[in-house]
Amino acid sequence: MSQIKSIILAFRPKTLTAALVPCLAGTALVKAIGLSWDGHVLFYALAASFLIQIGTNLVNDAVDFKKGADTEKRIGPQRITQAGILTANQVMGLATFLLFLAVLCGIPLVMKGGMTIIAIGLASVLLAYCYTAGPFPLAYLGIADLFVIAFFGVLAVMGIVFLNTGEWMVEALVLGLQIGFHATALLCVNNLRDREGDKLVNKKTLAVRFGVKFARWEIAAMCFLPFVMNLYWWFEGYKIAAVVSLFALPLAVKLTKNVFTTEPSPVYNKFLGQAAGLHLVFGLLLTLGFIF
Repeated sequence: MSQIKSIILAFRPKTLTAALVPCLAGTALVKAIGLSWDGHVLFYALAASFLIQIGTNLVNDAVDFKKGADTEKRIGPQRITQAGILTANQVMGLATFLLFLAVLCGIPLVMKGGMTIIAIGLASVLLAYCYTAGPFPLAYLGIADLFVIAFFGVLAVMGIVFLNTGEWMVEALVLGLQIGFHATALLCVNNLRDREGDKLVNKKTLAVRFGVKFARWEIAAMCFLPFVMNLYWWFEGYKIAAVVSLFALPLAVKLTKNVFTTEPSPVYNKFLGQAAGLHLVFGLLLTLGFIF
């Protein structure tokens, strides 16, 4: 595998739906409400979101290696620090550069949204580092799940809706929770796969704290709650979005069945892709439902 390809894979493309979906669905919601949306907001929000997501993944790559969570025995995909492709300092340097670019992309958004967007942007960049690094790493304390729901769901969607409308809307909160739950399903699958290795280095994910059974039920909850919440869209009059997004339900059923019937192993790398597919397809179907 070439070095460039390895670095690109270290960006963890399967997880980048977490950056894409909130921006698209939030913008579509603005249109569905009947308000105008700004293409520049969508462009800069997408750019900043992708850069923050990739930066977070790289920080995780370097820090997990330093803390011994990533070794030659790991069953997940190759990590460039553990594989010796780049040093931990080089990976952290690349992450810092990408997060700096994210800040630059956020400047036009700050100019439009003001202090609120500054607070959300700075918190997002800070948490990219604090996810696995710093004195209180979220992933090692077992609270990363809540922050994924908040930052890759609620704040991401509500932020882009606010930038377009100047308002904080209940509709954006509901949509943000739906997208955040599916984004967290990716994390849960990842944590269940890595449970045994994480336990050895005291990385107290929820899968480590409460066991395999809890982790499986958490994945099921994260997969199916967004579909239950479609009732909100139905009763609010967004019936096309409520119905069309149900076509993603078989993906949730398949993923849940797989994690309930398969012990954590390298096959979970495939399940991670299924979780990303669920997140993407559900989000895109909602987006199309809001547009039409």
